[in-house]
Amino acid sequence: MIMMSVAALITLVLCLLFGVPYLDFMKKKMYGQYIREEVQVLHAKKNKTPTTGGVFLVAALLVGSLIALFMAQAISTRALIVLMTLIFYTFTGFEDDIKKIKGCQNEGLSPRAKLALQIAVSMLPAVYLVYQGQTEISLFNLHLDLIYFYPFFAVFMIVGSSNALNLTDGLDGLASGCAFFAFLACALISYFGGCIDLAIISMAASAACLGFFYFNKNPAKIFMGDTGSLALGGLLATIAIMGKFELWLIPIGIVFIAETLSVMLQVASFKTTGKRIFKMSPIHHHFELSGWDEKKIVFVFSMISAVGGIIAVWGVCICKVLTGGQA
Repeated sequence: MIMMSVAALITLVLCLLFGVPYLDFMKKKMYGQYIREEVQVLHAKKNKTPTTGGVFLVAALLVGSLIALFMAQAISTRALIVLMTLIFYTFTGFEDDIKKIKGCQNEGLSPRAKLALQIAVSMLPAVYLVYQGQTEISLFNLHLDLIYFYPFFAVFMIVGSSNALNLTDGLDGLASGCAFFAFLACALISYFGGCIDLAIISMAASAACLGFFYFNKNPAKIFMGDTGSLALGGLLATIAIMGKFELWLIPIGIVFIAETLSVMLQVASFKTTGKRIFKMSPIHHHFELSGWDEKKIVFVFSMISAVGGIIAVWGVCICKVLTGGQA
């Protein structure tokens, strides 16, 4: 627990320190986010706000994690694979952001190219777990060994989580606020499960989100961009599958899942009936158009994320009591 606190403190301080010069650099270069047409009415004033803030968020996370892992003598193959996945997802998101900036629009990598990169990166932890023979998923007394189907399940989780957090990153502080509680839950679950390496990385990620929230709270000084959202989403699911609490990611990421489902339902409804279920998707825009203040939406959604995290931690603890240590 001490090393988790060390990781959190180092990462938080570094994120705050890295953020100031990075923000100044982005302002001088006038590298800003271009708001998509559908939400121009709602967020016109946010157009050209500096983006790619995920760069200093991930940098602080990596440095804080590695220092704490080294101090705790907990540097493992598993931890390195988790961090490598984070780095590769960061590069994927950064390339997407750069294309948007250079093209002066909200269109970066093509959906097919982005998905291909996401799948390729997620294969790293998926194949590792198959090689280790850790292909079983469980919940309470239910156990299912997916064997060679596990890579498909793992890739689906990681890619889905990455895109889900990316969809959530639509309001000032929303993604970072929800991710803070999600990673905090992962840190506690990993700690109780004896995975100190994953607990340290999760705690560092939670602290990085908190530090970034300082710059990203309404009115946002900088956006994390796909650089941060794709990376954090991919990291969240990677930690869950490496820690073997895959199914508990459902309550942990309940907000991210709801955001994704709202888009899927909206598209399906419009294509089949010509009618929209929501005023706009993802669902946070529906609440905006319903008259909710942006800060209220961020607060409520973050609290839902916190409750989901509490449910997951509580559920894992109950599992360990009922099953003698198996989550």
